[in-house]
Amino acid sequence: MTWKRALFAIVVLVGILHASEASAQSCTISATSVNFGNYNVFNASDTDSTGTVTYRCNAAANNITVFLSTGASGSFALRLMSKGAEVLGYNLYTDAGRSAVWGNGTSGTSVYFRANPPNNQNVNVTVYGRVPAGQDVSAGTFSDTVTAVINF
Repeated sequence: MTWKRALFAIVVLVGILHASEASAQSCTISATSVNFGNYNVFNASDTDSTGTVTYRCNAAANNITVFLSTGASGSFALRLMSKGAEVLGYNLYTDAGRSAVWGNGTSGTSVYFRANPPNNQNVNVTVYGRVPAGQDVSAGTFSDTVTAVINF
């Protein structure tokens, strides 16, 4: 049995914005990779993994929304990891059932939203990833870069 390897990394945009009011709104954001480990082309089951987006906001920040970009594929329908010209399809989700694609709210995608987040505390949000079974790819490391953006 041949094992294929897939690796996915989320690269995040770290943003701190300041308003001109006395208690300026500010937030930071970071993330851990969604690493799918070994992908077996002969396995009939999907390969699932998780990562984490972490944000922290001050008391003035309200209505937090976190978006994820399409990555190199330019599409939320199926994001693509690549190894040279070869691609391996995957997607990222807001839910453990992997039914709501995490995007920017367009094209039927979902976003993370939280009103009134905790003041000056890290909030960890799970990113659920899935590589669908049945993709015929060669062995090697596949990757993509997805940007996380926080609006507040």
